[in-house]
Amino acid sequence: MKQEGRRKSENVEDRRGKRINVGGRRGISPGGIVGGGIGGVIIVVVVLIITLCSGGDPSQVLNDTLLTDSETDSFDSTYQATQEEEDLAEFVSIVLAETEDVWTEIFAKEGMDYYYPGLVLYTDYVESACGIAGSVVGPFYCPGDQKVYIDLSFYSELQYKYQAPGDFAMAYIIAHEVGHHIQNILGIMDEVNSIQSRVSQVEANEYSVRLELQADYLAGVWAHYVNRMNLLEDGDLEEALNAASAVGDDRLQKQYQGYIVPDSFTHGTSEQRQRWFFKGFQSGTLEEGDTFNTDDL
Repeated sequence: MKQEGRRKSENVEDRRGKRINVGGRRGISPGGIVGGGIGGVIIVVVVLIITLCSGGDPSQVLNDTLLTDSETDSFDSTYQATQEEEDLAEFVSIVLAETEDVWTEIFAKEGMDYYYPGLVLYTDYVESACGIAGSVVGPFYCPGDQKVYIDLSFYSELQYKYQAPGDFAMAYIIAHEVGHHIQNILGIMDEVNSIQSRVSQVEANEYSVRLELQADYLAGVWAHYVNRMNLLEDGDLEEALNAASAVGDDRLQKQYQGYIVPDSFTHGTSEQRQRWFFKGFQSGTLEEGDTFNTDDL
């Protein structure tokens, strides 16, 4: 993705190196790219289940969520970002700015106002309005404070753990989380959360899949506009599609536990995630992204 001459967002908050006093507080946030539900604080047992389903390391979750009272709210004076990390932080800011411009335009066409989300850069763990999250959960969106949270080390995971390299793979991740912000503004997240509280776990998982696939579609809509602005470079679309495939539930479960359990899917298969992203990329409209009223997921 072309970056030269593009503006950076003013809505990025840098908390890298910050230590927080967790005490008895527990939790993890919703709307993640590879795991999670929507709404509220989730207890550690649920965190472990989600992590296992999405291929994470449960021991790392315990390290990241069961923090001690001895930690204080302060910045680590020894933390120093590498130049590569600073370059990535700048890229993330540029991508966020592009989402601001695109969604402002799209919402204006629909006679609506678009409210920018914040984006928080952090290291290791972070406190949001949805609770405490460790970097092991990956990037996520919290509707409680309307912010996207990301530990930039996820870029390395994307390249080596998920085999999805390239800057536009990372751009897809950010656009997906911003897609959750769109859903939050439109009231879709609240509606789904309400339904999930009244149905079985299997049904709740299905609604989560539909929510996540719609976020993929919205990421594709954003990419459609970026392409119209001639900002895409050769291979960018393929990088995004590869990343969408890499974080499919079936692929992650097969990789980390050797078998798949479709009823436990919360984000959709690799094929579904690719297809809905590409559908958004082709259409560039909100109208064709209704994942809740279709039998063809």
